[in-house]
Amino acid sequence: MIERAGPPPARQGADFTDAVIVGAGPAGIRAAQTLVAAGLRPIVLDENPRWGGQIYRQPPAHAGFTRSKQTLYGFEAAKAEAVHNAMSSLLPHVDYRPETLVWACDPRRLHTMHEGRETPVPFSHLIIASGATDRVLPLPGWTLPGVYTLGGAQVALKAQGCAIGERVVFAGTGPLLYLVAYQYAKAGANVAAVLDTSAFAAQARATPRLLSQPSTFAKGVYYVGWLRAHGVRVEHGVTLDSIEGAEAGDDIDGAAGVRAIRWLRDGREHSLECSAVGLGYGLRPETQLADLAGCRFVFDELNRCWLPARDAAGRTSCSGIYLAGDGAGIAGADAAELAGRRAALALLEDLGVAAPSMPDMPDAASIERKLAGIRRFREGIEQAFALPEAPAARWPDDMLVCRCEEISARTLRECVRVDGVSEINRLKALTRVGMGRCQGRMCGEAACHVLAEASGQALAQVGRLRAQAPIKPIPIAPMLFDENVATIPEEARDE
Repeated sequence: MIERAGPPPARQGADFTDAVIVGAGPAGIRAAQTLVAAGLRPIVLDENPRWGGQIYRQPPAHAGFTRSKQTLYGFEAAKAEAVHNAMSSLLPHVDYRPETLVWACDPRRLHTMHEGRETPVPFSHLIIASGATDRVLPLPGWTLPGVYTLGGAQVALKAQGCAIGERVVFAGTGPLLYLVAYQYAKAGANVAAVLDTSAFAAQARATPRLLSQPSTFAKGVYYVGWLRAHGVRVEHGVTLDSIEGAEAGDDIDGAAGVRAIRWLRDGREHSLECSAVGLGYGLRPETQLADLAGCRFVFDELNRCWLPARDAAGRTSCSGIYLAGDGAGIAGADAAELAGRRAALALLEDLGVAAPSMPDMPDAASIERKLAGIRRFREGIEQAFALPEAPAARWPDDMLVCRCEEISARTLRECVRVDGVSEINRLKALTRVGMGRCQGRMCGEAACHVLAEASGQALAQVGRLRAQAPIKPIPIAPMLFDENVATIPEEARDE
């Protein structure tokens, strides 16, 4: 149980409108559903044009894009339908704001961007259901055109109905690796191989824990079996070496891109021609908003990263701020739905509002028991798909770690050697790693691995990159001429 201040003053009645939910995935939708059932009208901020989050991402609403939920979500079609329908029924009862980026957080106020216009959103209670992003560990060639994260490859398939290349290799580790490969192959894309850095023996040893969620385990086994049965090469226990680029003019567009991927297995070198690579090592929670809100963080060994401290209900160290879903720790869509409802129940309890009667939803105690069971499965996932040991030890000096600022591994290592740097924010200040457009979301973990390797420390000892606003890129020009924002002088506009 974490220490936290008492709840903020409650405002009673159905006209309470200062409850804000960030995210409209499974966690955010179930949180909104619970609050609405209790008579509240929350604001729901969604970065996407339609609700569902990444796992249940909906295709564009424009005419002509017709793909069934069974095609888009496979085994999860019924769950996706239930979540989509739940939010659809809530629309008259919530203030839903799609295509709205939350880019900063002050005490009791969020800063949002919609269609180039900045709008502050005050809150008295905030549920952060921001989800997760790809965990990226670089290798030589990772910045080539045609290299995507697994999540990016999945977005292309779900939202645009296209593949990332004509001959695709998926590499890294984690359940998402096999899910995306299956989705691509099932859709008719040419999947040349799946290269898993985790050993098959480790996955076998994790089976007892994975069987705590038998249906989920069975789906994973099915994906692997289906891929093999349809001629997709599946390799376990590989060490990814590099992605090779094509020479300019080698392809039809005359632009350099991916030509092949190289890896090691059992001491032997292997190479496979391909035109695109989907790369990823599972997921990493999006915690920047919780950081800007002032929440206390702790290093979580299971997720191998720093997470906001929270209690079993989702309460953080900041009163009136709650976490739900993968943004609080990776646990999957089923856990996100439960955690979203649990956080909303905690919010209502802190307000002094009675929990609503919802026959189809479990109560707080049942939710916590179910989440504890899912955690055992999550422990099995981490055992089966562990990150490579000391990954930075293999990264060459000339490899880019931070692509935004073009910072190489050599620059980071020399800063440690010459300046004696041992903490990640000091390394950031001296090298600008993590100061680019992604604000460390893509390169931050890799920089921490380089620092840990170069300084001889454990990953937890080097600290974490502190979040800075804006947490994602925002347009500046529209803000300069927004009547709600201080404008620049007339004479300066022509310079």
